[in-house]
Amino acid sequence: MAAPPDEKTVLTTDARSIRIKGRSFLAVVLAPDLPLDNWLLRLDDLASRSAGFFLGRPVVLDVTDLPISKDELKGLIADLAGRKVSIMGLEGARFAQVEAGMPPVLKGGRPVSDIEIKKSEPSFEAPESKEEVKAETTVVETPEPQRVALQSLIIEEPVRSGQSVIFTEGDVTVIGSVASGAEIIAGGSIHVYGTLRGRAMAGSVGNAQARIFCRKLEAELIAIDGIYKMAEDLPADLVGQPVQMWLEEDTIRATKLN
Repeated sequence: MAAPPDEKTVLTTDARSIRIKGRSFLAVVLAPDLPLDNWLLRLDDLASRSAGFFLGRPVVLDVTDLPISKDELKGLIADLAGRKVSIMGLEGARFAQVEAGMPPVLKGGRPVSDIEIKKSEPSFEAPESKEEVKAETTVVETPEPQRVALQSLIIEEPVRSGQSVIFTEGDVTVIGSVASGAEIIAGGSIHVYGTLRGRAMAGSVGNAQARIFCRKLEAELIAIDGIYKMAEDLPADLVGQPVQMWLEEDTIRATKLN
């Protein structure tokens, strides 16, 4: 009578395949500069004036060409963790700067201004097979059915506190208000036909021509192509007014709408 297979044999003869897929996600990229203490103070200022901005967000730490040691990088990651900023990966880190236990080094990332919005994104899947699962798995590209690329998103109701609307393919129009604690992230421009009290981030995939329009400005934070400004940093005569905002030479400009 044959002996029952041991655990190792069972694992290597399992007919189920390993499914491997690729996904693209929108992440916040933090690029610190020296001195780090001053940079952290500016980060604290942003976080204090826009509560919860980093909570639950995937964050990449870009240390490309940043002249800091491994210990300094570990300290920076710890400082960020103490501020509830969880780093999912490091970009541009040198071999001498990383060690086991640090976030993984990400390669192949491109600046958002180089991102091309496509009609479909491929997924990656290991083919179904009845053969044994081996240490090396061949992965083939299986494109998904093509989707029609939308150029704009219209939201016909107010955006409530805690809600996050992310639409990188084009403009976002809200026929209503954006509550405090809510946020709109658009690849193009943002139009709010009510009061903008939350956060509005236009041009999120590198569109410096994007604009923000609102009927009444009371925003916690506005940003265009990564350049941000708090509402209290804008001229006081614009608060509570219909306003349009745009980017000019890396500076956010604003004026009243007629």
